[in-house]
Parts: sequence; C-alpha cells; structure tokens
Amino acid sequence: MILRRTEDGVVCYARTGRTVTSHWMDLAVPARVLPPGTVLDGDAVIWHDRRMDFGAVQARASSSLDRARALADRLPASYMAFDVLAHPDHGGDALAARPYTERRTVLVVVLADVDPPLQSVLATVDQDTTLQWYETLQPQGVEDIVAKPSGSAYPFGGRTVWCVDCTIWWTVLKRSTWGDRHFTARVALAESPRDPEEARRARADE
Repeated sequence: MILRRTEDGVVCYARTGRTVTSHWMDLAVPARVLPPGTVLDGDAVIWHDRRMDFGAVQARASSSLDRARALADRLPASYMAFDVLAHPDHGGDALAARPYTERRTVLVVVLADVDPPLQSVLATVDQDTTLQWYETLQPQGVEDIVAKPSGSAYPFGGRTVWCVDCTIWWTVLKRSTWGDRHFTARVALAESPRDPEEARRARADE
C-alpha cells in the first residue's frame, strides 16, 4: 500500500493504483502527523490472536465500506513501512532515485517519533540475523523475508526484490553477493513483534 500525505490529508493506494483510503481510515488519520509531501510504501497488517492475520487484511480490503469500518473497529490495522519515496526534508520526490540504504535511513528518521500504528519494518544486512528472523518469527505470522539490492532506486512499475525461502537462499543469493543485499522482515513492530496495543500503551507511558 502506498500512503501519500497531501496538503489536505492522506490518500492510500492499493498496488493496482486504486484509492482505498476509505477502507483504511485507521491508518490514514494517524498518518496526518507526517508532513505534506511524504510518500511511504508498506503493508497494512492486522494483529489478531497474537499474530499477524493476513486473512483479516484481505477480508477488509474486499469488503463493503460499511463492513470495512466495522472490521476496523474490531481489528484495527497497523502500517508497516518498508520504503519512503518522497519527503519534503529529504529531497522531495527525488528521494525515490537514491540508493535503498539512504532511503532506509530516512525512513527510520521520519518514523522515529511517530507512534503506532505507523512503524518501519525490521531491516539488517547481517546474514545470521536474517536466518534467526526466518526461524523465529514465523509463529508470529511473518511469511517471508525480502531482499533488496542496497544501491537500488525505488522500482516504479516493478519490483527489484526477491522473496527468499531459507531452503533456496544459497542458490538465489550467493555468498559473494550477500553483502550487497538489505533484508527486511514484515513484522508487527519495528523493534519487536509485540501486540500493537501493548506498543501504544508503552509509548503513552514514556
């Protein structure tokens, strides 16, 4: 989902380009804390029974507007940002052409003081950490680890990423090229896969 902060509010777009803001107002309203001109790329996720529930995401996305609102009240969503395409303090729209490692740094800075439900995904360049994520986070609903070339620009109109399974890592990503990959895990929180409600309470207590 693309999340665009405009001068007037926030617009959410599906991968097809369709506007889906009305189905995800629990993400659009909190995103108004971002400065106008910010554009994020990420996933809407729903935390249910202490794990991510992709079925709940699909159910809301395909539902009527009235039902989507009812589902949002029952199971609020989180927005897991894995890229930033534009930001007024970091080059505007030109940010998308900068290397992924630079955009990742900007993403972390932009969301550092933003409360859930907007969060950045975990990311690392360390091989052992990546393997640990794959082995330990699946019970929490994490279905894949994504690898991105560290120097790549944002792939408008396509994807320069690979969903990699640990059984084929060594054929898809050779050890000689491992250092040029940045791995991200789509998890429920930037720092740990906790329940988003627990995270909100923790931030409120700080």
